Amino acid sequence: MFQAVAWVRRGLFHFRAGLSVRMNSTAIDRKGVLANRVAVITGSTEGIGFAIARRLAQDGAHVVISSRKQQNVDRAVAALQGEGLSVTGTVCHVGKAEDRERLVATVLEHYGGLDFLVCNAGVNPLVGSTLKASEEVWDKILSVNVKSPALLLSQLLPHMENRGKTAILGLTRTLSLELAPKGIRVNCLVPGIIKTNFSKVIHQDELYWNNFKRQHQVQRLGQPEDCAGIVSFLCSPDASYITGENIVVGGFSSRL
Repeated sequence: MFQAVAWVRRGLFHFRAGLSVRMNSTAIDRKGVLANRVAVITGSTEGIGFAIARRLAQDGAHVVISSRKQQNVDRAVAALQGEGLSVTGTVCHVGKAEDRERLVATVLEHYGGLDFLVCNAGVNPLVGSTLKASEEVWDKILSVNVKSPALLLSQLLPHMENRGKTAILGLTRTLSLELAPKGIRVNCLVPGIIKTNFSKVIHQDELYWNNFKRQHQVQRLGQPEDCAGIVSFLCSPDASYITGENIVVGGFSSRL
């Protein structure tokens, strides 16, 4: 049995943040490697989260997607089910206790437990200097990007332990030590500049992006799919001896 924990790292975007050019993920036939496992993914109706949901479902997992708006959930579920994938979904603003409880109830109703938790939901309320961020901005970032994933994990953990195997995309080395006795691994996926709405303030700034490409010889933006294969790997038995790591998906990422 294997267990794992990891988060998709979120925070303030800086125009000095390094990253980009991604090597294309190799199209290896891994279908079935996650067969009959259950994955819960927050913030998963577009961008990186949606790509992760699709990849885990393609690899055989039953996937529960979620985001703040019902229409986004409905659209994403319909798209993935239209591809013949095992997917359900529910509204969940991770910063709201009642929404987290609804997500837990949905998972238990459909599957009775879960194996993988991918905490992808996050906010980016500021572009610019970290030290100039207001207290309100800091409160929002810490509430949604740090506190909420930890609270969701605490709510789902009993239902993960009961299944004897788990994978969560998590935040800190601290959790990897705390959960190791339970056989749960904790790793952190650190995306560079990925072409999503979350980072469009950077990659749609033509002057900045052109300067960045010239300085770092970057040929392309990262794509959400560049992150999805790493997450599938972290959820698989192949990653059973990996925990407490920050795994950068950043092309050229010397400053991450």
